[in-house]
Amino acid sequence: MAKFSAIQIFIILAIAISAHSAVLWRRAPKTVTVESSNLFCSFLPKTPGESISDSEGDAIPFCTQANPANAPGAKKFPTGFIKTAHFAKGTGFVQVTGTINRSKYKLKSSDGGGQYDTRAPPGAICKGFKNFVNLVEPDIGRFCIRCCTNTKKCNTGKSTEGCEVVVPGNYS
Repeated sequence: MAKFSAIQIFIILAIAISAHSAVLWRRAPKTVTVESSNLFCSFLPKTPGESISDSEGDAIPFCTQANPANAPGAKKFPTGFIKTAHFAKGTGFVQVTGTINRSKYKLKSSDGGGQYDTRAPPGAICKGFKNFVNLVEPDIGRFCIRCCTNTKKCNTGKSTEGCEVVVPGNYS
């Protein structure tokens, strides 16, 4: 019978836990899609009421329909959460801009929002595009998402300036 030192056992356990975590992480839905004003997604905190900025590392996709073909595993937005949605398409991008009812997901009126993008949450993608930027601003009831063919079309460096600057569009 082989004898293992405490360090060897620790290494074996660490490898097993790491492999298990990698499998779970891959299974977690992290894909959004923007196809029309009737079929689109946005990231939101996994827990109702959690702040947007606190959820940037582990947010989950919500869509206008549950589990759409291009965003498998995504949840459906709570009824009444999306108030308005305006789809736009241009050279190298698609986007949806609009308004939300923050109370439908228990988001706080004091939450200034935050940004989800190709880096956060880890592994996040917009189906069919290289990049995306997605802001949710509960304090002013606004959201935006833009999926882009290149980084120049998705401005991820101005999140503090809000949706109207990062994703110009219709917010009525």
